[in-house]
Amino acid sequence: MAFVEPITIKEAIDNVHKKNYLLPAIQREFVWGVDQIERLFDSLMRDYPISSFLFWEVERQNISNFQFYEFVREYHERDNTHNPKADISGENGITAILDGQQRLTSLYIGLKGTYAYKLPRKRWDNDSAFPKRKLCLNLLSRAEDADFVFDFKFLTKKEHQQSDDDHFWFIVGDILDLEKPADINKYLIKNGLLKLEEDKAEFANEALYKLWEVIHKNKSINFFLEKGESLDKVLNIFIRVNSGGTQLSYSDLLLSIATAQWKEKDAREEITEFVDEINAIGDGFNINKDFVLKSCLVISGFRDIAFKVDNFNQENMLIIERQWDDITKAIKSAIVLISSLGYHRETLTSNNALIPVAGYLYKIGSPDNFAESSKYQNDRQKIFKWLVMVLLKRTFSGQPDNVLRPIREVINASEDGFPLLGIVNKLKGGTKAISFDDDEIDNLLYYQYAQAYTYSALAFIYPSLDFRNKFHQDHIFPKKLFTRKRLEKRGIKAEDIEFYLENYNYVANLQLLEGVPNQEKSGKDFDVWIKEKYPNQKDKKAYMERHYIPDIDLTLENFRQFIEEREKLLVAEFKKLLTHEIA
Repeated sequence: MAFVEPITIKEAIDNVHKKNYLLPAIQREFVWGVDQIERLFDSLMRDYPISSFLFWEVERQNISNFQFYEFVREYHERDNTHNPKADISGENGITAILDGQQRLTSLYIGLKGTYAYKLPRKRWDNDSAFPKRKLCLNLLSRAEDADFVFDFKFLTKKEHQQSDDDHFWFIVGDILDLEKPADINKYLIKNGLLKLEEDKAEFANEALYKLWEVIHKNKSINFFLEKGESLDKVLNIFIRVNSGGTQLSYSDLLLSIATAQWKEKDAREEITEFVDEINAIGDGFNINKDFVLKSCLVISGFRDIAFKVDNFNQENMLIIERQWDDITKAIKSAIVLISSLGYHRETLTSNNALIPVAGYLYKIGSPDNFAESSKYQNDRQKIFKWLVMVLLKRTFSGQPDNVLRPIREVINASEDGFPLLGIVNKLKGGTKAISFDDDEIDNLLYYQYAQAYTYSALAFIYPSLDFRNKFHQDHIFPKKLFTRKRLEKRGIKAEDIEFYLENYNYVANLQLLEGVPNQEKSGKDFDVWIKEKYPNQKDKKAYMERHYIPDIDLTLENFRQFIEEREKLLVAEFKKLLTHEIA
């Protein structure tokens, strides 16, 4: 390994742009957020070192032995997070980046690309939630954050075009067009920045010149160049240099090994595309490559299912490749099933809980209509009950392998449907027992509206619902009534108001309602709505039994008794479902 003459950021960016610099498959994907990129540029402007880089020179005749990818150029949190596969059919060798991908990608995005992240409170499927942003530098004042000197921000076109007394946003990438110092003065004069009061004119001049110096003049890209062609050596160097800072995801290393060992398929492409496909099912999920690789180890039946390089040897990888289509069909079927049970990225609190479900479906051949056919209704009910229990018990927290192995053993031995009772008995007495004591059942009442676990707690007490219909979490007594001002206006006693405000958002005041009835109900008083909705006493009684509504005065003035009585009904039902009816 040799230390080579440093280069400027402009030279490094040009090499990325011309695709002279590529990424080996062992590199993870880009994970830096906008705050990290802004901090990197601030550090450069303050002459802070940004650590050295490690490059790997691969000669033309050896390129085909490895898989390489391009840098991400236009990052989009939803639609473009993956590195495109590189075309390596050219005449020359390439330089692969072993250490420094996050920094180089950040420099490239800051100077030539864009970064689109989701705006808060907008839906994931809303395209307008992801506006393109360019890195900009405020030329009129220092950063408000005390940790920064220079005010770098990723801004939309509309945002960076707005100026005021303290803000003039310079698109950082435009510095590439200012090739010599004289161009800086022309820019400042053209935009009237030198006519401002003295301190602002000086700051604009110093900031822009410093940026030019950082990009065009300073040789701040210090790197070592490795010329060896041994994959083992390169892997060892790579793991060593990536052992600090943000830990490299093991799945990225394992994917690179799989890519080299699969004979017919490209492992990285297959797994990346599959992750995108299953995350788009239903209302969306948050599955990653680690989950898919772990599922492969468990479903393929390997004795050791730990995430380590030894388990991704050539023999195991070829077994996974042969079974890939069946494994992915089982995983996809499992996600289609739990989506039909009303789960999505916000409510599925452990992805690992899906692995036994996928394993069971794999065993029975992953029937195409498993989520719908009446033939599998009993199986679906058992899987649903098991899933809710392990999510509420947080069974897969900590070391999931210690749970996945015994559950796999029970599933493989099962000959009569999904073995809910067998799994419960297998784990009984251990630290991962799927049983609930009285305190744990009482605690189920303390989940609040829209919390991740609340859906599981509520769905559990509605075993007969068809969750393929869209159900909303509904406040039985409407949320909008519960402000101190409105309660006082309604004549609620002062000593009761605190109780009302503390309890309206918990499970005892929540139910699952289909979208249309929920919209009809809206902010109506509960006693008014129920009379309008169910004028027939038989229908009203059926609704009340289905939703565990106590047969008492249902006016807002009686909210305290309502909560106390409904809690008793819910606890009784939880105990029945969680203890007496597991079989």
